[in-house]
Amino acid sequence: MRTNIGSERLIALTDGVVAVIITIMVLELKPPHGADFASLRELAPTFVSFVLSFIYVAIYWNNHHHFFRLVPHVRSSIMWANLNLLFWLALIPFATAWMDEHGDAPVPIAVYGAVLLMCAISWRIMQAAIIRAQGPASQLRAAVRQDSKGMASVAIYAVAVALAFVAPIFAYACYATVAAWWLIPDRRVERTTPSQ
Repeated sequence: MRTNIGSERLIALTDGVVAVIITIMVLELKPPHGADFASLRELAPTFVSFVLSFIYVAIYWNNHHHFFRLVPHVRSSIMWANLNLLFWLALIPFATAWMDEHGDAPVPIAVYGAVLLMCAISWRIMQAAIIRAQGPASQLRAAVRQDSKGMASVAIYAVAVALAFVAPIFAYACYATVAAWWLIPDRRVERTTPSQ
């Protein structure tokens, strides 16, 4: 017999891991050696990379919060799916630092995109685990329906990984576009959840 448990611990773990991820990214922001604006300008690419990655982590955390308003109880399949998502999210600081260190080098840019791709796939796996556990009357299924936005995001990341080897600037543009697209929490879920 499957046992459902409250989702509070899963949410608390996710909150804690996200806080650590953000802390690691902030620690990668080293102050400039000089004391003028020119020195600060040299850090602009690093800061832009940080902002993009921070936005991605924030998007996942925000949407996780909204999703789990529909998931008061979790099964082990949902816990493992959530841990899989956290694994890939935890690689964002590494991928960000490597991409920042090597500027326009295609492999770090592609690896950054591959990490984002795996985060998106992991999100879809977690979403599927929740819907399966909730059964035919799943509130989440009713909220996300076909999830064309999620599927399109996966496709864009895959294209961006390939673009990193031929036109890195377009790979960056893909990453920024998907981040901008997801910046507002998923309204489909907000419409389904009761006001809190």
